[in-house]
Amino acid sequence: MSITQNYKLNIIQWYPGHIAKAEKNLKEQLKRVDVILEVRDARIPLSTHHPQVKEWIGNKSRVLVINRLDMILPQVKSIWSEWLKKQGEVPYFANAQQGQGITAIGKAAQIAGTELNERRKQRGMLPRPVRAVVIGFPNVGKSALINRLLGKRVVESAARPGVTRQLRWVKISEHLELLDAPGIIPSRLEDQQAAVKLAICDDIGEASYDNQLIAAAFVDMVNQFQETSPHLLPPHPLLSRYGVDSIIHTGEAYLEVLAASRYQGDVERTARTIISDFRKGLLGAIVLEVPKINNS
Repeated sequence: MSITQNYKLNIIQWYPGHIAKAEKNLKEQLKRVDVILEVRDARIPLSTHHPQVKEWIGNKSRVLVINRLDMILPQVKSIWSEWLKKQGEVPYFANAQQGQGITAIGKAAQIAGTELNERRKQRGMLPRPVRAVVIGFPNVGKSALINRLLGKRVVESAARPGVTRQLRWVKISEHLELLDAPGIIPSRLEDQQAAVKLAICDDIGEASYDNQLIAAAFVDMVNQFQETSPHLLPPHPLLSRYGVDSIIHTGEAYLEVLAASRYQGDVERTARTIISDFRKGLLGAIVLEVPKINNS
């Protein structure tokens, strides 16, 4: 696909020192953890799955949280829900910012830990709070989820990657303790198509990518969905927002046309505006991957 070809000379890699350190500390802490809450971005659930999570978890219980539910349409949720269930997963969809789906996630974590205390009881040991860890890529909403589970703001949360730098334990209740971990990403982003989506969704650091290439890739993805699965997008999202239709242009050409039309020919400003509008939800609920399109 042309999007990936564009990136042959612009490989996206982002693995800052604090993430390498956090991953090392996380692996050490996982020995003390009973339940893993894996958080992914609803717009890109495959691209925000860390390939080593299963290896790290081993036999521990895992609760799969698909966050940012408000940023996809209900029919997209249905497709992902059905596909994940076929993979043997039980997805918990959430909007951590607004608190949607949080109660069910807390219960799932609690239930996953009841077996632990049953085993402790059988060995003549006293029950203890279930220890859970929240893991996922940067900026997928882990801290917002913890704050919602706790019912108050205890960990810093912001709409940018890399805010959480340290591992810290947070007591949710007498029965549940949560470890807030910094975002983790693979040390090498082998799948550049996934890396482009991470950049578009602001799930990796801004220094790792070129805004114009990312914005052009986003327009190409929107065009592809409009041609193959228009029911999964809001009607004509770019035309509705900017008054210029994208469907007859490549992403790169659309930036030039829109820049000339609205932004005094400033392509960089145009690219930043499109990316920012998408991230803020101003273009509507736009998904960037579904399992059928990915042939996954």
